[in-house]
Amino acid sequence: MWIPGGRFLMGSADFYPEERPVHPVSVDGFWMDEHPVTVAEFRRFVKATGHVTVAEHAPDPADYPDADPELLVPGSGVFRMPPGPVSLDDVRNWWHWVPGADWRHPEGPGSSLDGRDRHPVTQVTWYDASAHLAWAGKALPTEAEWERAARGGLEGAVFAWGDEFAPKGRTMANTWHGQFPWQNLNGYPGTSPVKSFPPNEYGLYDMIGNVWEWTDDFYAPSHGGPVTADDDAPRPCCAPHNPRVSHPDHSYATGHPGEHLPRRVMKGGSHLCAPNYCLRYRPAARQAETMETSTTHIGFRGIVRPG
Repeated sequence: MWIPGGRFLMGSADFYPEERPVHPVSVDGFWMDEHPVTVAEFRRFVKATGHVTVAEHAPDPADYPDADPELLVPGSGVFRMPPGPVSLDDVRNWWHWVPGADWRHPEGPGSSLDGRDRHPVTQVTWYDASAHLAWAGKALPTEAEWERAARGGLEGAVFAWGDEFAPKGRTMANTWHGQFPWQNLNGYPGTSPVKSFPPNEYGLYDMIGNVWEWTDDFYAPSHGGPVTADDDAPRPCCAPHNPRVSHPDHSYATGHPGEHLPRRVMKGGSHLCAPNYCLRYRPAARQAETMETSTTHIGFRGIVRPG
C-alpha cells in the first residue's frame, strides 16, 4: 500500500515517558506491506534460501561463560497463561525459555504451524526479519515511517482508528481483553489470521495488536535523545529478554550480561497488550528489544522506498 509522505506529529504526551516529546517529523512516501509477513511467506523464504533462524542456533558457550549449560540450546521465549492472578512484577510468571521453540514450533516441541499459514510468523529476531526482507527486495521501516503508516492520516489520534478503543462496540485489533496474564476474553488464544480486523485509512491491516513489529531504528529512551547502544530501556511491557541477551532487570534471563547490546524499536503492541499492564496498542507506543530476541508475539513487515 502506498503511504503518502508528509509532516506529522510523532509521539504522545499522554501515556508512557518514552513516547515523549511530541514532535514534528517529515517522511517521504513509500510502499508498505499490507499486513505482517505471514507463516506461508516466511516458509517460502526459508525454502528458497535455506535460512536458519537465530532461535534454531545454539548459543556459543564462549559468549556466555556464566550461563546455565542447559539453556545453551536452540530455543526461544514462549508465553504461557498462568491459571490465575499472579504478580505483574515478575515476567517469569508468564514468559518461559523453551528449548526447541522456533518459527516452525512457536510454542515449543509438539506445537506446529497447522492452520496458521495466514497468521503472522513469530519467533523471528531482527536479524531474521532483515534477512527475509533483503531477499524480498524490501527493508524494515524506520520508527517514523512505521508510525506515519500506522496513524493512517489521523493526526494526534490515540489509536490507529481514532480516539475510542471500540467504536460502537466494534473490536478493532487483536489485543488482550480481560485481566492480563491469566484471563483472555478476546476470542483468540494467540495470534489471529492477518486481515481479521479492519484496516486503517491507508489500507493497512494489523498495524495495532496481533504481533509487535520490528523497525530499523536503534532505541533511545525518549524522542530526540542520543541514539546509543547502551541506553537504559524502560521496563518491558510484554516482551521478555531472551536468555541469549540477559538484562540485569530480569532474573528470567541468565547468561552473559547484555545490558550494552544494541536494542531496536518495536511498534504496534501485540495480542498480549492489556490496559492493566501494557497499554501499548497505539501508534505512538514503542518498545525496546535486543536484536537477538524472538518470542511468540514478535513479527515484522517490510517497506519499499521509491528509487
